[in-house]
Amino acid sequence: MKVFITGGKGNIGQEVALNLIRYKEVEIIVLGDTNADPAGLRDRFRKNKKIFLVEVDANDPKRLAGLLKGTDVVVNCAGPFHSTALSVVQAAVEARVNYIDVCDDCEATNALFASEYGQAAKDAGITVLTGMGSDPGTNNVIAKWYADKLDRVDEISLFWAVSIAEIAGAAWEHSLHMTMGRIPQFLDGRIEYVEGGSGEQMVEFPEPIGPCRVRYVGHPQPLTMPRYIQGVKQVIVKGALFPGWVDELIQEQKLTGLLSKLPVRVGGIEVAPCDLALRLWEAIPINRDKGPSCSGLKVTVKGERDGKQVIYTADMVGGMGPGTGLPASIAVRMLGAGDIRFKGMSAPEGCVDPGKFLAAMVQCGARIHQTETVTSMLEVQQTFCS
Repeated sequence: MKVFITGGKGNIGQEVALNLIRYKEVEIIVLGDTNADPAGLRDRFRKNKKIFLVEVDANDPKRLAGLLKGTDVVVNCAGPFHSTALSVVQAAVEARVNYIDVCDDCEATNALFASEYGQAAKDAGITVLTGMGSDPGTNNVIAKWYADKLDRVDEISLFWAVSIAEIAGAAWEHSLHMTMGRIPQFLDGRIEYVEGGSGEQMVEFPEPIGPCRVRYVGHPQPLTMPRYIQGVKQVIVKGALFPGWVDELIQEQKLTGLLSKLPVRVGGIEVAPCDLALRLWEAIPINRDKGPSCSGLKVTVKGERDGKQVIYTADMVGGMGPGTGLPASIAVRMLGAGDIRFKGMSAPEGCVDPGKFLAAMVQCGARIHQTETVTSMLEVQQTFCS
């Protein structure tokens, strides 16, 4: 296989590559980035004969399409995705190359599914798989796995918590953007737009994270899951940046207008407050508490089986980079092995076999703590597994 990774020099792009170079079937990995200087590449990539570095802008679909010729799959890790997703999909369709991204932007996902590229991908005989990171991605597949075990699915709740010790570059822009304005959640069987950063609740994550105050965030699952999980009445996504002072400060910045995109004049110069806030978030003092360097996912699926109420939960804790890069790399290998046969545009829960995907995750060292709680008029039964 030949794999092309846009945003290849970034943390997530290099994590995808790191998970692919060990496999014999992956013969070439091209890291495409706006800067082809090898500085910034991990040492093991500089001497690896499978790795090639190419200069390309993800927003230049014509040049990118030319570079993709002869490639089996392009993995888009170039954020922010509301800027790059459509252009990289356009290049993939033109080059007839399978596409995977780790897009966690609800606007970009909405634009992709509203575009002509789904039909164009089907006509070209390729797969366009969007949202194949951790959230969205791994938790989508886990939710689908549980949903398939139920006769009726009522609620899917997806929670995440990320330490700011793991955030850099475009991830900061997304972290601020996903709490701004009205964002989609699937409530009472329909899409509702709620205020980003509202809906506070406490959620317990495994150590070393512990309890976090999560809020509604603009991620794609409320838009995609009802397409593939019939009858579900609620799909929500809530997240938190920790330590807790981070989200509290972001809420204050929202209330005081410091995250506004409307320019204000300062000393004769027009400045967008959000641009200033973003630069300051990227320059947090070294001695400021940034929490443990890890992130967490929690998936809860509620429904009915054999007339009994069932609640499934899954918890995972690990690094954000590996947690995002590993699912994308597994999807690359599943495409190469013919385990993903769908042609056209899909989210993970629509085309990725949950059993095969989760088996590959566990084989690669992922740990998933699961519980199943069954309730009837006569009994409450709880089982645990890992």
